[in-house]
Amino acid sequence: MVLGGRWVAAWNPNDEDFWQRQGRLIARRNLVFSIFAEFLGFSVWQLWSTVSTQLNRTGFHFGVSQLFWLVAVPGLVGATVRFPYGFAVSMFGGRNWTVVSAALLLVPTILLGVLVQHPGAPYWLMFVAAATAGFGGGNFASSMANISYF
Repeated sequence: MVLGGRWVAAWNPNDEDFWQRQGRLIARRNLVFSIFAEFLGFSVWQLWSTVSTQLNRTGFHFGVSQLFWLVAVPGLVGATVRFPYGFAVSMFGGRNWTVVSAALLLVPTILLGVLVQHPGAPYWLMFVAAATAGFGGGNFASSMANISYF
């Protein structure tokens, strides 16, 4: 173990001495950040469920089926990207992937914030923005894979 370093070189939580010396602190820190990232992922994943119900009241003119797809597509994308996101935890490390997948949540959040200010935005662009909210579903699922270690 590198003290104050970026990598966990050895992880043996069943060794009582290791756990008391450093394991508990590492696990607690990683668990707190993982739970926060999971919360953010779930929140971003569900944004369009709330926003879509209000779009027509703010100047957009979408049909019921179009609004349905804006709500459904983040779930479909999230269900799909959970597979590669889940493998990414073991490939890149839990901490690294938590940072990357949480940073990716800026994409759907910024897109949503910009697009709702422009009622003339085309539907296809709103659909793409809603699809990127599926990153939150992948984040949510992959953080479960990371939390299980702790």
